[in-house]
Amino acid sequence: MSLLISTIFVRFNWLALVIIYLVVIAGSFVRVTGSGMGCPDWPRCFDQWIPPISIEQVPLNYKEKYVAQRQKKVDKFSGMLSAIGMTEVANALKNDPNLTKEEDFNVRKTWTEYINRLLGFLAGNAVMIIFFWTSIFYRSNRPLWLLTFLNLVFMIFQGWFGSIVVASNLVPWTITIHLFFALLIIAIQLYIIRIVSPSQSKNLIVSKLVYYLIWLSFLITFYQMFLGTQVRESIDELTRLGISREQWADYLGLSFFIHRSFSWLVLLLLTFIAIQNERKYKLKTLRWLYAILAVELLSGVVLVHLDMIALVQNAHLLFASILLGILFMLIFRIRKKNIALNT
Repeated sequence: MSLLISTIFVRFNWLALVIIYLVVIAGSFVRVTGSGMGCPDWPRCFDQWIPPISIEQVPLNYKEKYVAQRQKKVDKFSGMLSAIGMTEVANALKNDPNLTKEEDFNVRKTWTEYINRLLGFLAGNAVMIIFFWTSIFYRSNRPLWLLTFLNLVFMIFQGWFGSIVVASNLVPWTITIHLFFALLIIAIQLYIIRIVSPSQSKNLIVSKLVYYLIWLSFLITFYQMFLGTQVRESIDELTRLGISREQWADYLGLSFFIHRSFSWLVLLLLTFIAIQNERKYKLKTLRWLYAILAVELLSGVVLVHLDMIALVQNAHLLFASILLGILFMLIFRIRKKNIALNT
């Protein structure tokens, strides 16, 4: 295989990773702006591939039409849940009165959701191209082929489950599942890059202590991502109820306090790792790790004081996802030694 083809393949994998991250952030914007029902049908939007820009372009009976379609899809999904023993959840979803309420047309929400879907389409096609590219030029590398195949399957599942998330009017637990598979797709894509990129195949040598602290930081950050979902849902509900930010602490439950405490723990762990890195290793990846954490914390503080809560949530999700990705890459690249060595 020529060097040119290999180089293009590596760069395309990095491009696919960037697009996947953009999908995650776009999905976050959809949630915090309440745009999930901006396009009431799927995969098209108001029965159009290019969404409307005015109420005149929307079908006259769109509310009744899309409520009926959504109810049919929810009934089918509820049947699937019942078949696997989740009868109580299925009944709650099927009898949710919010599913029969169609929102008024809002061009801003419609295009927010449409851009999210467009990025998802680009990400799906990028993953598909990587799979076919691997099948043609890397077919002898069975582990790599299997990873690209799995990522394509998960991406297809994400597309289908995205329609369920929309149909169920963004039921919280569906959002959590959606986030989990998004992180899984990112993790697999990072490992594909680890295999095909010469720069990522080089091992990094650190002490056993730093090695285990990186693992611990990864596990905490991974848990924080899902705990943060619960906190964001609580904040959204408090905001809808008109409760001021100063009173949130009185209403938020244990998840918020665990989330906040774990954030400080991650800060302490990564600060210690950063100090060890500057003393002994001088690894660029560890420097990037700490820089991303610093930007995440700084953006959170600034945006909170500016009372821009929606942007706080998006910034946290973006930088937490990048942070988790870097930690995941480090787990596969670092190697521990009894005595730390310079690299």
